[in-house]
Amino acid sequence: MQDFIQATIKANEEIYQHIKYGISDELFVETTIGAGGDVSSKLDLLAEDIFVKHLGTFGVIESEESGIIGSGNAHIIIDPIDGSSNALSGFPYFGTSVALIDSSGLLRYAIVCNLANGDIFIKEANKDVVQGKLFSKDFIKSKEISSAKIGLFEKAYANAPLTALLDKENLKFRAPGAIALSLAYARSVEFVLFMGAFRIYDFAAGLALCEGLEVIVEQDYVIVSKDKKIANKIEELIKLTKTGVEDV
Repeated sequence: MQDFIQATIKANEEIYQHIKYGISDELFVETTIGAGGDVSSKLDLLAEDIFVKHLGTFGVIESEESGIIGSGNAHIIIDPIDGSSNALSGFPYFGTSVALIDSSGLLRYAIVCNLANGDIFIKEANKDVVQGKLFSKDFIKSKEISSAKIGLFEKAYANAPLTALLDKENLKFRAPGAIALSLAYARSVEFVLFMGAFRIYDFAAGLALCEGLEVIVEQDYVIVSKDKKIANKIEELIKLTKTGVEDV
């Protein structure tokens, strides 16, 4: 099944070729509400079509845009454009997310790509996370940055009480707006935090890339950190916001 990794890389490279000089006007057009509940742009649908072309022979595809596509024993979960609002706003933090679950229910492959800079992260079952660049054959073990000064807080704009508590604790963060991509960078930052409804398209591949880190998954939040103390502290702050207590 190494062919699956190569096919996913080729799909990402093809999508990248479509946008490397900027997103054409026609791809900004919004269409219908996709299976994930968000409005799909023609950029989303173009990326989906490319993934279906490259991955359709490997199994049934579940896409955030069109739902179930094709058939097969393996289950492939894709977010064709992770952070599509960023992409359509010219903000360079968007990518793709692909996970393959085999017929036994094992998550065999997880691949997340940053289309803005070409970073690509790959997790194969029972192997370390590796990272490389599109159009390159060189991959290295994904590195941890122990001196990281910031975390990533997805959906921070919808959680003002928690942002205030994080500030009090001097837990600095950015809110870039692409969940799977932020999880792919979990080893590079102090923490990754998501608050909101859990959707499989956002997390199937991203969480797999966080194997070996401290991971807390609840119905309405996800916390990932290299440091268990930081993960537990953030969860404590979340619980304080739920009880209405904001003094820590």
